[in-house]
Amino acid sequence: MKLGFIGCGNMGSAIMNGILNCRMVTPDEIMVSDKNEQAIMKAKQEKGVLGTADNCTAVGFADILFLAVKPQYYEDVLAEIKDALSDRQIIVSIAPGKTLDWIGERLGEKRKIVRTMPNTPALVGEGMTGVCRNQNVADQEMETVLKILKSFGKAEVVPENLMDVVVSVSGSSPAYVFMFIEAMADAAVADGMPRAQAYEFAAQSVLGSAKLMLETGKHPGELKDMVCSPGGTTIEAVRVLEKQGFRSSVIEAMKACVRKAKGL
Repeated sequence: MKLGFIGCGNMGSAIMNGILNCRMVTPDEIMVSDKNEQAIMKAKQEKGVLGTADNCTAVGFADILFLAVKPQYYEDVLAEIKDALSDRQIIVSIAPGKTLDWIGERLGEKRKIVRTMPNTPALVGEGMTGVCRNQNVADQEMETVLKILKSFGKAEVVPENLMDVVVSVSGSSPAYVFMFIEAMADAAVADGMPRAQAYEFAAQSVLGSAKLMLETGKHPGELKDMVCSPGGTTIEAVRVLEKQGFRSSVIEAMKACVRKAKGL
């Protein structure tokens, strides 16, 4: 199985790293194309993959082709590669806002297209990816794509009308979490803790809390209540977060993210 990547920015690199770390394919079974020569050299040197400046060369190499460019470049890239594609190839999109129909209209009605929304924790094997497909992708082909996506984390099939929600709840959400960690660390530093130690305490607490919820299956509200002793420190902190609109701010930010995704 040969994989092609058009674009090797942060998300494309994260996916490649996950795949290579799992040894699902060897580096010489991956070809990257990018208009930025330095990006190609970096991918070749750090990952050992093949590289080219010609997108159509990557298309001709690949059984499964990842379109890892930003949404605003999709129109031009699809026009460039359309005639180089074959009906046997599977095209995997990672762009928010670009629907299966939108891509199919530009590549042809017979193309096998899988739409995904991964996130950057793929870099450490903890990605979360939403996936949907068009009618040309067979069950076995979809299983192959899911196997690739699961090599760097978790992947779940969702109806396409929820893909913009996936963007907000997992695709973009690492940024919100990093802001939360940074804010917690800033507060700890303000109270005297060294910066590096503050980051470690904050990040490990977020990691452990997420793992606790996933492994116990408990509702997050129940887990919150377990920490909030009557008249204690935690409930006081929760009171202030509620007063400052913590949950409402997160909800409104995510709704704005969905609106932006729909408009891309």
